[in-house]
Amino acid sequence: MPGWICQSATGHAAALCLLGLFARNVSGYNQTMSSAENDLKHMRGPAAEAWLRRRFAESRPVAPIATGDGHRWREKEELRPAAVLVPVIRRDAGLTILLTQRTDHLYDHAGQISFPGGRSEAHDASPAATALRETFEEIGLPHSHVEILGSLPEYTTVTGYHVTPVVGLVDPPLAFNLDAFEVAEAFEVPLAFFLDPENHQRNTLQYQGRTRHYYAMPYEQRYIWGATAGMLMNFYAFLTA
Repeated sequence: MPGWICQSATGHAAALCLLGLFARNVSGYNQTMSSAENDLKHMRGPAAEAWLRRRFAESRPVAPIATGDGHRWREKEELRPAAVLVPVIRRDAGLTILLTQRTDHLYDHAGQISFPGGRSEAHDASPAATALRETFEEIGLPHSHVEILGSLPEYTTVTGYHVTPVVGLVDPPLAFNLDAFEVAEAFEVPLAFFLDPENHQRNTLQYQGRTRHYYAMPYEQRYIWGATAGMLMNFYAFLTA
């Protein structure tokens, strides 16, 4: 991992990024190039969208690669339900994933790259309802632009959330209205990037006397790691199974 990537990370993310330069890389899954990743390289527009819909339409259980380790720091009853939207954007050049950069002053996950989403409220009918509501509040993406495809395995964070990632196909054009308090920036990454095992890292470090493993997927000058990278690894496992 080139050191300049860490310059765009802040706070705890920057520390973990630098540790990742020296952390032991652990092989935890098949790192060969998948046929799905190769297929996506040649698919555009409706063909790529149809491929994605077929993946969710098929009934096949897939074991998650990452489930989070929040349970190691918190009791089960302390965990709060939450949901995020994994927005897959329709683009002529190929499908992309929309991510956000959180502002530096937030209490949880400050400055980190994440999916739009947040804590479930009592009036939310489902994790999808939570994800859509929070996404609209954070970046102004209307529900009408999102086609819900399904959900990924739940992920438990060290900040005490039991997160359900909800995958949605998003129809452009898009005109975002970012919540300046929570979101510093929204940007897109090609889905094919996340499906290439060459871009996956699994690092280990010592944290509060315990060994922790975390995934990272550095992209250009951005450091995607932790819960977001873990959920993306589960998306990878689901799409390539």
